[in-house]
Amino acid sequence: MPTVAPLIIFKLSIFIIVTLQPPPALSLTPCRTSCGSIAINYPFGIDDGCGAPQFRSMLNCSTDLFFLTPSGGYKVQHIDYDKKTMTIYDPAMSTCSILQPHHDFIMTDIQSVTIPPTPDTVFALLNCSIDSPVLNHYKNLCFDFSGHSCDELYGACNAFRVFHLLTNSSPPCCFTGYDTVKFMRMNILDCTHYTTVINTDNLRGIGPLDWVYGIKLSFTVPETGCERCSQSGGTCGYDTETEVMTCLCSSSTNYTRECAGGSFTAGDHRSSHSPWTFFHVAILLVLSLLLVI
Repeated sequence: MPTVAPLIIFKLSIFIIVTLQPPPALSLTPCRTSCGSIAINYPFGIDDGCGAPQFRSMLNCSTDLFFLTPSGGYKVQHIDYDKKTMTIYDPAMSTCSILQPHHDFIMTDIQSVTIPPTPDTVFALLNCSIDSPVLNHYKNLCFDFSGHSCDELYGACNAFRVFHLLTNSSPPCCFTGYDTVKFMRMNILDCTHYTTVINTDNLRGIGPLDWVYGIKLSFTVPETGCERCSQSGGTCGYDTETEVMTCLCSSSTNYTRECAGGSFTAGDHRSSHSPWTFFHVAILLVLSLLLVI
């Protein structure tokens, strides 16, 4: 059957080439890329091993996205990856329209370095005692912002007007920055409540009723070669034990710098054979069959 042999050889060669070539690299990583309507990109991650290790366990995704600190969970309202800012809101914080029991805003040492509040986030310390440190030894920590004063808060806001009614005067208050509340708790500051206002550079001539209340944080993106991983179809992450950067290419495959198809460094978890090696083996097998026939 000489006429049948070439057809069998051809079909066999096609079968060998197809089966020996490895499947293309998948981009199905274990990292979720969003929480609700908020995109989760590097350096953040809501799954362990995703993002940069400096931001590990800072975010939690339930029905909404929350930024976690020792003082509680703060709802994330927006992440601007171009400006590298995250806006959060404390649902238990006092605002112009609601007065709530005071508590401290506490960040870890790592958070204070990697994602601190921006300079245009102002902490307003309210109903302070005349013995408050920020009204005596540390009064230089208080300032007016955009032409506004503490009396304006007491006069314009229903929630804060109660302080005026209780004392028949305007109790002291203090506009200050994050560093003040970072080093002194509310009991040391001797102020009963606080609120935070963002984008204060743009609030000149705007009353407290129209201020934006919340905390804006500024983060930096670590230089770990993440772009190389992303260009190869992977997602930047880290080893959960060593916290060394890895490139997550699928739910079961991780590489040191980039996904299959690129160049690799020592320590990559893959076979030592590249797709070209499989292809060459297939060609050699087909040629061997032809020579035998």
